[in-house]
Amino acid sequence: MKYYINSTADYHQHDLNSLGWELTVCNSLEPVNSPCRKILTLPLSFGEHLYNFLKEIIPFNNLRSILEIGGGMGCLMRDLLTFNPQMQAKMIDISPYLLDKQKETLKSFNADFELTDILSADPASLSGFDLVIMNENLGDLPTLVAEQAKENDSEYDIVDYLVKLEHFKNKYDLSLGLNENEHINIGAIEILEKLCLAGIKYIYLSEHSCEAVVPEHMKQYISFRSSGSPEMILLKGHKEFTIKFSYLQKIAEMLNYPARRGPFTDFLHLNFNDKVKTALRLTSPYNDEQEIIRQFVYDLYKYEYLILIKGDE
Repeated sequence: MKYYINSTADYHQHDLNSLGWELTVCNSLEPVNSPCRKILTLPLSFGEHLYNFLKEIIPFNNLRSILEIGGGMGCLMRDLLTFNPQMQAKMIDISPYLLDKQKETLKSFNADFELTDILSADPASLSGFDLVIMNENLGDLPTLVAEQAKENDSEYDIVDYLVKLEHFKNKYDLSLGLNENEHINIGAIEILEKLCLAGIKYIYLSEHSCEAVVPEHMKQYISFRSSGSPEMILLKGHKEFTIKFSYLQKIAEMLNYPARRGPFTDFLHLNFNDKVKTALRLTSPYNDEQEIIRQFVYDLYKYEYLILIKGDE
């Protein structure tokens, strides 16, 4: 099977100068007057919702250090540090633009910042953190795209990633490369292994999932295909891919990290009122608010999270 490598590194390092067009769930809930806040049972920010969920699983009062990889505008970390100012935070990002935004957002908190590609980071440099967060960004990592290789691809890069592919397939008994049409989240797999081998106690990951399923009671309102194979998402200036979380979960559990996995609706509870139902039933929305609601509800079910807690030795 021939692949080419989809990487967003160049885009994030040199071209990204706004997130206004890429409306993540976290960004959707940031404005206090956001229509997305109004359709949840509690009109809170994403970070506030996530903290209230995670605190039942993770003993935040015992944590002293936290790392966020690819922290966007810094809003999620701001909320976590507001609840737990005793934590020393570090932000690692490949984007100079976003790292500057994070510095501005977190200027009142105890935080360090590093401009680097996390895939090149020494695993030993990650081992001192109690909690690592990667929210809505696994799809940005390199993906092996199952198509005819492009002429301008570096042969070294392809060979290097194919070696990694064989390593993961054999070490974790994964069916990688057996389906000739399946793209492979090689970067997500690599970072998951790196975080687990670093021995970090708590890990939170999330992204669009190719295995998400619409629950029965919502099928009359939203629909998407649960293909089970990473899907391409076309965005401004770059492409991302949905994530096959079952591979990540299997690797984590083999590395002694019991996993909890689910959709964003586990902690972002929808107030399913007539306003929401009307927006979802429309073939074409009448206004911008209805379009925002439709996309937001879709994302609540399309995104999955994975919470990993290191097991006892």
